[in-house]
Amino acid sequence: MLVVPPGSGIVHQVNLEYLGRVVFNTDGLLYPDSVVGTDSHTTMIDGLGVAGWGVGGIEAEAAMLGQQPMSMVLPGVVGFKLSGKLRDGVTATDLVLTVTQMLRKHGVVGKFVEFYGEGMSELSLADRATIANMSPEYGATMGFFPVDHVTLQYLKLTGRSDETVSLIESYLRANRMFVDYS
Repeated sequence: MLVVPPGSGIVHQVNLEYLGRVVFNTDGLLYPDSVVGTDSHTTMIDGLGVAGWGVGGIEAEAAMLGQQPMSMVLPGVVGFKLSGKLRDGVTATDLVLTVTQMLRKHGVVGKFVEFYGEGMSELSLADRATIANMSPEYGATMGFFPVDHVTLQYLKLTGRSDETVSLIESYLRANRMFVDYS
């Protein structure tokens, strides 16, 4: 059991830094991590490569208590290709607002947006999490960034063991869910 003390940050930050596992290991059975939260900005976890989205608080609590099943129709997926890198003077905020504007214009309400392309390797995990966190603003159910070397670096930075990170990478590569831009 992992206990996160009070004052460790907002819940979305705690999800990224402490709780998000990317790959679960239950007695040797490995499977991708996911989260359904009670807040629309649960989507921040998508920047870590964990499929996550928010649902209404009452619905989520009823499902957690076993009072009501949670069902959903699988949404369409829209790809968003990232290329190049930010020019000098262009901030991550500029990027987030531009992406939000483009996706609103395209119309992604209720859809999963998956970011891809070589430009992903130029974005920090914090920038990815910020873009993912804005999915309610651009109308998507989630804005997902697949796992790559940036994700693995972040996992190490936030205290995941080398053994755990190696297991995550091996599992995702074996199942063709790891993105390698080299």
